[in-house]
Amino acid sequence: MFELPSFVHTWLFDPVVGKIVTVIIGIIIINILVRISRRTLLPRIEGIDTRYRFRKLIGFMGMLVGFILITVVFSDRLGNLTVAFGVAGAGIAFALQEVIASIAGWAAISVGGFYSVGDRVQVGGIVGDVIDIGILRTTVMEIGQWVKADLYNGRIVRIANSFVFKEPVFNYSADFHFLWDEITVPVKYGSDYHRAREILLAIAQEQVGDYIPHAQKDWEQMVKKFMIEKATVEPLVTMVANDNWIEFTVRYVIDFKKRRSTKDALFTKILDAFNATDGAVSLASATFQLVDAPTFTVKLAEEKLYGQNIPT
Repeated sequence: MFELPSFVHTWLFDPVVGKIVTVIIGIIIINILVRISRRTLLPRIEGIDTRYRFRKLIGFMGMLVGFILITVVFSDRLGNLTVAFGVAGAGIAFALQEVIASIAGWAAISVGGFYSVGDRVQVGGIVGDVIDIGILRTTVMEIGQWVKADLYNGRIVRIANSFVFKEPVFNYSADFHFLWDEITVPVKYGSDYHRAREILLAIAQEQVGDYIPHAQKDWEQMVKKFMIEKATVEPLVTMVANDNWIEFTVRYVIDFKKRRSTKDALFTKILDAFNATDGAVSLASATFQLVDAPTFTVKLAEEKLYGQNIPT
């Protein structure tokens, strides 16, 4: 009768090996259950934000169950491993300091409210919309660079969470979900500047008036939460005269995702309104006009050179 070698027999019936096998099988089962849950439950959830959070919750619950499984299986050996873990901890902390800093950054982001999924931020010199927050990295859909205005350029950037401790974090949409934006309109001297101001203010109120009540509500919450003064969210038109033209600045609040489309609508309305004034209000531009030079009569003197009269 065939007998197994002694070392194989010892290895197969070693309690530690049995526990390792149990943990591996348990983790595989947990992973399968997580995948099945995501495939069956996520399609039934409406709303991108809710679906994203539920997917993250399922993943977190899977990791938690796996951690509990490992703790329960190896509970009788944790006491013996405490000293070994303490000795190895210092070396691991030094080797994985960037990873540990990123995990700490994730905790700070989650608890401190630096930003959340859907916010537009600038972190580590990258500007974009946050599309995922992981334990180690934040994933951002980048805007700008070679693309003008606040439009996506197609690059997905993953930023280490440790950046929240090293550099400022600019959030475009945290407590106040709007931005102040401005456009500059040059008006030619001789135009009816009172009428120009009225036109600009009316157009601004027409285009961005729907944002004013919401922005006012958000700002009132900001005043209660922070040491900050009240600010006007109504459209504002200011004027300054320089050497070339009368310069109007239109200031208004706008949804941070609609800056470019709003500027397009504002300038379209402004041009139409100015054209409808029949020259009473005209845009100015830096143009240069070439004029005819005056006619000069030039009389050339004659000099005697080498015995010949040569005009010079």
